[in-house]
Amino acid sequence: MTADLKSALAVEARALGFDAIGVTVPDAIPGARARLEAFLDYGAHGGMDWLAADPPRRADPRVLWREVRSVVMLGVNYGPDVDPRAVLAQRDRAAISVYAQGDDYHDLIKKRLKVLARWLLAQAGQDGLDGDVKVFVDTAAVMEKPLAGAAGLGWQGKHTNLVSREFGSWLFLGAIFTTLDLPHDPPARDNCGACRACLDSCPTDAFVAPYKLDARRCISYLTIEHKGPVPRALRKSIGNRIYGCDDCLAACPWNKFAQQGRETRLAAREALRAPKLAELLKLDDAAFRALFTKSPVKRIHRGRFIRNALIAAGNSGDRALADDAIRLLDDPDATVRGAAAWALSQLLSASDFAKHAHRALRSETDQDVRDEWRSAMAPQDMAFQGADEGLSAPDGIIRRHART
Repeated sequence: MTADLKSALAVEARALGFDAIGVTVPDAIPGARARLEAFLDYGAHGGMDWLAADPPRRADPRVLWREVRSVVMLGVNYGPDVDPRAVLAQRDRAAISVYAQGDDYHDLIKKRLKVLARWLLAQAGQDGLDGDVKVFVDTAAVMEKPLAGAAGLGWQGKHTNLVSREFGSWLFLGAIFTTLDLPHDPPARDNCGACRACLDSCPTDAFVAPYKLDARRCISYLTIEHKGPVPRALRKSIGNRIYGCDDCLAACPWNKFAQQGRETRLAAREALRAPKLAELLKLDDAAFRALFTKSPVKRIHRGRFIRNALIAAGNSGDRALADDAIRLLDDPDATVRGAAAWALSQLLSASDFAKHAHRALRSETDQDVRDEWRSAMAPQDMAFQGADEGLSAPDGIIRRHART
């Protein structure tokens, strides 16, 4: 009876727009806790303190919900219609990760999960089975990728993301935990072999080893999760990526089997495919929120977003963007002002930059922003740092960056 229920569940899932489905048992990822704790002990989670909260609960669905008997993993394909790396050559444009160019997948998938979960309980009830469900989509203490691998949707590649034989690297994941005892699927086999394409593609060398990521060097972490100034040593490598990074995903050879996503709400909006940096740098808070309505980009707020756009501007070599950076020296957000100082250090001549530095240091009160100016100044241009400035050499910020 449960086998028929599972087959019917798969049919209903695909009718609702899910592209992949598999079922596993809650104890299917016994090694997950040890891997998670090693990741945390290394400090590779950076400022994502929520990852360190109660690892046993995150690594074992039964700790999260004692009554769970089956875990239904579902995937929605969001395969792009173009190679997301093409925009990287357009230095006056911004690169936004494929997943964030459309509507926020959390909202879309969670609604579908709830509909499917209600259908499952109703269908089980007709078969005389009592059950309960909980749904999750990337917002709770659930390790979706290893569970998806255990359910047969794909395997975790050397870039730590899920790889599907059918959809490549482009699957959003969601989960239904249920007290119903459903037949489970065999786990997917790792098909990476000797390939290193994803590892070698990383602009910041964020992979400590195959299957091991140091988030503190990952551009997705730096542009989305990381608060405050981005470590100086990594800024040039970020290029024009202002929200996330698709390099390791796009490099995977299994993408030759990938298909373009069929959900129109997840498809790229034209305004977000390759927006001009000059236009993004002019966004005030209201314009930022309007442009990114229903987008996951909105959650990092304007300050962090403009910080990222200023780093891209500094990497662009486009002197015309200096005017926007100069204007942003007066931004109320200190992180924006610091990023503007760095962008100018990349776009202006040494003499022009020194003039702005002198002017800014007379009135700037935020120590991080002052450090940005001073660390960008060449030693021979720092004679103005007299007693009236009362500041020491900027080796403090250099050491602070070295620790991150």
